[in-house]
Parts: sequence; C-alpha cells; structure tokens
Amino acid sequence: MPNPQNNNPQTALRAVYMRGGTSRALFFHEKDLPAAGPARNAMILAAMGSPDPHKRQLDGMGGGISSLSKIAIIGPASRSDADIDYTFGQVAVDTAVVSYKGNCGNISSAVGPFAIDEGLIPPDSSTQATVRIHNTNTGKIIVARFALQNGKAAVMGDFALDGVAGTANPIALDFLNPGGSSTGHILPTGNVTDQIETEGFGPLEVSLIDVSNPVACLRASDLNLTGSESPADLTAMPNLLERIETIRIAAAVKMGLCSAEEARTTLRNLPQIAIVSAPSPGNNAHITVRMISAGQAHLATPLTGGMCLAAAMRIPATIANRTAHLPVDPAQPLNISHPSGTLTVDATILTTPELHIPSVTVYRSARRLMQGEVLVPTHRI
Repeated sequence: MPNPQNNNPQTALRAVYMRGGTSRALFFHEKDLPAAGPARNAMILAAMGSPDPHKRQLDGMGGGISSLSKIAIIGPASRSDADIDYTFGQVAVDTAVVSYKGNCGNISSAVGPFAIDEGLIPPDSSTQATVRIHNTNTGKIIVARFALQNGKAAVMGDFALDGVAGTANPIALDFLNPGGSSTGHILPTGNVTDQIETEGFGPLEVSLIDVSNPVACLRASDLNLTGSESPADLTAMPNLLERIETIRIAAAVKMGLCSAEEARTTLRNLPQIAIVSAPSPGNNAHITVRMISAGQAHLATPLTGGMCLAAAMRIPATIANRTAHLPVDPAQPLNISHPSGTLTVDATILTTPELHIPSVTVYRSARRLMQGEVLVPTHRI
C-alpha cells in the first residue's frame, strides 16, 4: 500500500483503466488501498480529479460525466459461493463524494476479465471462463461468462454494443436474485405505483422499483416531455434537471433509502430516474426511456437501470408495464430503446406465490485500456 506520508510530490497507486459496457472505471486491488474510510476516499477522489467545480475532472482520470467517473475495488471473496469480491464506487464530479450505495452493471461486466487477466482466479478451461462475483454494494451474486484467448479475456468478437464503436467479444452477465438490492424489497413501498410530492413538478405518480438498483419510473408526458428528447435537449432545457432532481430526492425518501438531506448531499446517484414513453412506430423496441443518473441525462442507459426497467415492465400495473408494448410471447427478451440504440434484457419474473425475480441476464463487452500506476498529488491524501 502506498505511503502518503512520503516526501514525493506524487504518490503512485497501482491501477487498471477499463471500459465496461458503456462506462469506464479505474480498477484497484483492495490490498493496494487504505481501509475503507476517509483515507481511501481521498485517494480515489484525487485519482479521478474530483471535486471539480467546472465538471470536467481535467486534473484526474474522470471524464466529467457520471458514466466516466467510476471506480471498482477487487479483493478476495468473502463468501463461499463467490470467486471474488467487487465493490463499486460512483465518484461525484463536482463534490468530494464517493458513493458506494448501489452497483453499476456496466462496470460489472469488466470485473470477470479483470480477475482472470490479473491471475486472481484460474479459468475453467483454455477457452472459457466463468467468474462468480460478489458485489459488496448489494450483497448479490453476478455470474460472468466469457471467452478466453491464450489464457486472457478475449477481446475480438462480432458482438456490437450500442453506444460503443466497433465489435467485441460478448460477456454474459447473470444477475442472480437481483430484487431488493438496496432496500430489501422489489417494491420498497409495497405498491406498484405511489404518489410523491416534488418541489419541481408538484404531485407525481411514480413506480418505485428496486431490482439491481433502485429506480423511480415515471411517464414522460407527466413532465411535459415527448420521451424522444436527446440527452443534449434535456440538459439544455432551463432548470429541467434541477427539477428532476427534486423527484429523485422525494423518491429516495419514499423508498427508505435515506433522508432528504442525505439525498441532497451524500447519496446523489440513487434512485435512477427512468422517464418512459411508448416505443416509436416501426421500432423493434418495447419501450422508450430517457434515464437520469447522478443528476445528468445519460447518453444511453445505465445497465442496472435498464435491468430494473425490464423487471418493471413485467410487473403488472406498474407505469412501465402500462406504457410498454410487450411482446406476445412472455419468454421473449425485452428491447429498451435509449438515445444510443437498444438494450436487450432477459428478465425472469415469478408472481406466485409472491413476487420474485430469479435472474436478469444481459450481454455486454469490456476491455482493458491501460495498466500501471495512477499518480495522485501527495498533499491531497
């Protein structure tokens, strides 16, 4: 572990920079970081270039938007049904906050390849790997399955992921029993819809769902939107994101995630906001969504948010269920239209004897981009 009490102007910290799905993150070995707490967070913030009031993170590895301001910490498994532990951190861009509440599905897709390439676990065979990942944020198990080439995670393949240029090797992610990831309940309030009071829009009907990550789902029309707006359009609308933030704060309180003050200051990434509308005519999608994550209009959709939305589409009488044009065959996967393309999710739902979600399966790709050491100013830590 680096010693921040040295005389060097900068401290070197071993790290790997990885793309996972449509996000990027710095990956750390747990043993290379201080114990969880202020010292660890100070190192992470310095490495990412936060806080930056200009929201660019120019003095660090962050990219100035929520999908490019993430970290992953990998360590030995603390459970017998897992191969490794994985802790996700959402690093705020403009404030000194690292949130460990909730997981990131996109970054989850890079965890298995990282573990294999770092030699943390042996592969199943010379051609395939299966990695059982314990996500410490949610207490859930994720099973990653992917091909190998010369003992390393394969990169080349014909899998195209909307929002990512080119093609790559696919990674199958099975999220086992993803319900109640943060609240302990698929329906945290016990209702398929709730009325919440917001400072920005007044009373609104929402569906509050917790599958993989908590999501507040609402109709685009209730926000005077068509649902087809681009992220740039949403960002440019005067005070829109600030008003939507009042929805997130009210929903966080209603779901029992935290107090209103905590939602404003420390838990700024949950719940995600899913603004839904019917799919466009002729589109092969079953629903259209515009996601707001960590206060920003997402350029695609957070993977965990997409998984939660797919589950909500299957749960009778939710806003997503009533908005979606569901396939006739309930075994058919669900297609979610987002600004960068379409996300296909396979969600299994059981409604008797009680609501239960055995698994949600998605396909992503990942790639190691850089490896070595990230330098952080010693005075920051």
